[in-house]
Amino acid sequence: MKKFIYILLGLTLTTAVSCSEDFLEKDPSENMSDEEIEEIAPGYPELSEALLRGIYENMYKTGSGGTDLDHDDFGQKGYDIYSDLLSGDMVLGGLTYGWYSNVSQMLSPVDFTNNDNYKPWRYYYRIVNGANSVIDGYGGNDAKLEAGSDAIYSYSQARAMRAYAYFYLAQLFAESYDPSALILPIYTSLSQPNQPLSSTQDVYDFIVEDLTYAVKGLEGFQRESKSYVNQTVAQALLAYTYAAMGENEMAKQLSNDAILSSGANLVSKEEATGGFNDVNTSGWIWGTDINLNSNLDLVSWWGQVDLFTYSYAWAGDPKIIGTELLDAIKEDDVRKGQFINAYGDGQYYPINKFYSPERVVGGQRNVTTDYLYMRIAEMYLLNAETAAKTGDEGTAKTSLKALLDLRMDDTSYIDALSGDALLQEILLQTRIELWGEGKSYLLMKRNKSAITLPSNHLSFPGLVIPSDDDRLTFDIPQSEIQNNPNIN
Repeated sequence: MKKFIYILLGLTLTTAVSCSEDFLEKDPSENMSDEEIEEIAPGYPELSEALLRGIYENMYKTGSGGTDLDHDDFGQKGYDIYSDLLSGDMVLGGLTYGWYSNVSQMLSPVDFTNNDNYKPWRYYYRIVNGANSVIDGYGGNDAKLEAGSDAIYSYSQARAMRAYAYFYLAQLFAESYDPSALILPIYTSLSQPNQPLSSTQDVYDFIVEDLTYAVKGLEGFQRESKSYVNQTVAQALLAYTYAAMGENEMAKQLSNDAILSSGANLVSKEEATGGFNDVNTSGWIWGTDINLNSNLDLVSWWGQVDLFTYSYAWAGDPKIIGTELLDAIKEDDVRKGQFINAYGDGQYYPINKFYSPERVVGGQRNVTTDYLYMRIAEMYLLNAETAAKTGDEGTAKTSLKALLDLRMDDTSYIDALSGDALLQEILLQTRIELWGEGKSYLLMKRNKSAITLPSNHLSFPGLVIPSDDDRLTFDIPQSEIQNNPNIN
């Protein structure tokens, strides 16, 4: 029997991350039904662990957005590029091959038939379904598990990953935080049929419930690697959620909790130009160790962004910084040097922020540079932002200067700032610090900030767009509308 279970484990891990003809996969394995998983999982924790690893693998696996050939379909980092381009801070510097061109030109978000809407929807609901397979295996959403046990650690990670997926779905597919607006279907179990759209309030309540459970359930959890969600990551996700809801006191508290629980150091001045390529960097709190077994090459985040990888950035479609944001970086700021006019044509590549260590142009063919999902710096900046919004300017300045003291020679100008001037400086420094990390879009959404596309934007230089413009939010894809009779 045990041998049989291990065979199932191998099959399940493989099929849990494979593509399917079904738009929303209800079974995580073609070899095991939902009922079989629910019956077997409690007695064989290896099964839940295998399913959990499958969820994490989807975060970097090519095709996890449901396509076989699209070179922008490689998990979370692909959608980080989507959102960075829409925020205007990252600019597509060429259209030689055309990947991301429809996003850059803001065409795909207003065309529900465009595959750019399908891929993130498909990816995040795949994460939801994988998480539900683990949750169902432990008895569902009301499972009673022993604190500090392996079971509650796996179960809590699944709850956190389900919340992570719904948080990003709510960011990408809803124009703003409007509690009464109907935005997404909620799935709490694999056995559910197609669901109608739920309100923003219900979606966010669901996210908060999952993450609140995960924060408590992951207390004491020592993860094997940074690929896994731990208590710090759950706290950070919950802080982002409360900030998106406008619950700034809660976001301030949770961001501080994440800082305290992390034990992480902020990325140093030297590390700020050190390549952002090693998951072991202390400032990273969530990321993946990419190695040869990951089977990543051109179709990867590095294959889209890094000049020193065999990449589209090298071959003619660079991802560069917007001119005005670069100009806003102070001259004594180490981050100014992250961006270089590599070919003397006025396009500033991030070749001193993100790079393969060998630094051979087009050199890295098989990707072994790591994926970054979250840094502790995000929590310092979010803490500063939410503290400023709640009138706690002392905390806001302390958190901001903790980071900026590692970036520039003189931060004394922060002391004289107050009110909106302080908040605007925090927002600017967040955009600078987290450039290319997929966070500027979240910043724009929660602050309802109009964006001004930079002067080096290929299609709309200088265009001002409000945050709730249709062009900045994706449409529920055609495939979901066709396959879910409860959505019309």
